[in-house]
Amino acid sequence: MTKVVLCGALGRMGKAILRLSLEYSDFEVIAGVEHPDCIRVADLGEASGIQELKGKPLTSRLEEVISQCHVVIEFSGNPSAAVSHTKIASLSGKGIVIGTTGFSEEEVQEVKAHSQNIPILLSPNMSLGVNLLFKLVELSAKALKDKNFDVEISEIHHRFKKDAPSGTALKLASIVASAFNTTLKDSAVFGREGVHQRSTQEIGVIALRGGDVVGDHTVYFLGFGERIELTHRATSRDTFAKGAIEASRWIMGKPPGFYSMFDVLGL
Repeated sequence: MTKVVLCGALGRMGKAILRLSLEYSDFEVIAGVEHPDCIRVADLGEASGIQELKGKPLTSRLEEVISQCHVVIEFSGNPSAAVSHTKIASLSGKGIVIGTTGFSEEEVQEVKAHSQNIPILLSPNMSLGVNLLFKLVELSAKALKDKNFDVEISEIHHRFKKDAPSGTALKLASIVASAFNTTLKDSAVFGREGVHQRSTQEIGVIALRGGDVVGDHTVYFLGFGERIELTHRATSRDTFAKGAIEASRWIMGKPPGFYSMFDVLGL
C-alpha cells in the first residue's frame, strides 16, 4: 500500500487525484495540504466533497501529517511552496513526486540538491503520452539537426493557468536545444514582435490561453517543401492524475536520486 500526502489537494489536479485514488486498492491519500486561505474545514472529505475521504485531515502544514505517509505528491501550483515541501520531505526521509511547474533554474537546483537524501521525481507533465512525445521530439531533433529545419513550439491551456509558457513547452524546447547543442538561454524566442527575419538558431515558443483547454502541445519541424508536426492533446486532467499516482507508486522505496517520468516508463 502506497500512502500519500497530497499538497494542493483542493486544486483542479488535486481533486482529480483524490477522485481517482478511490479506484486503487494499493494506493491511499491519507491527508491533504492546502494554502490556509483555502481551508474552511479541516476534513479532507468535507472540503473536497468526496464522502469516502471523510475523517482524513486537511492542513496547511505538511510537517503535521508527513510522518503518516510513504510519499508526498506536490501539486500546490506554487514553486516556492513546492521547494519548501521538498525540504520538509527531505528532512522526513520521504520521497516526493512534483508536478508543480513554473520553477526558476535556481529553484530547480534547490529541489535537486535534496535528491541526495530522498528520491525525487520532478516532471513538468505527468501524462504518459506527453513523456513519449518528449522522446519522439528528441529523436526527431537529433535526426534533423543541421538539416535546415526550423523548430517552433506552440501550447494552449485554460485561462486559469498561471505560468507561461507551460513547463511542458519549456521542456520540449530544452530537449530541442540540447539536441542542437545549444541552450534555451541562447536559442529560445518567446513570442514575436516587430519587423525582423527569423534566425536559423531560434527555437520559437508561443503560449495561448483561453477557455477550458486542458493542454495542447505541438512541435513543428519546418523544412523547405515539407514539415513534421508532433502533437499531444489532453482532453481530461485524469491523464495527469493517473500519471502522478503511477509515479508515486513507482517511487516508493526507491533509493535517493533525481528521477523523471522516463524512469517510470522505462525509457
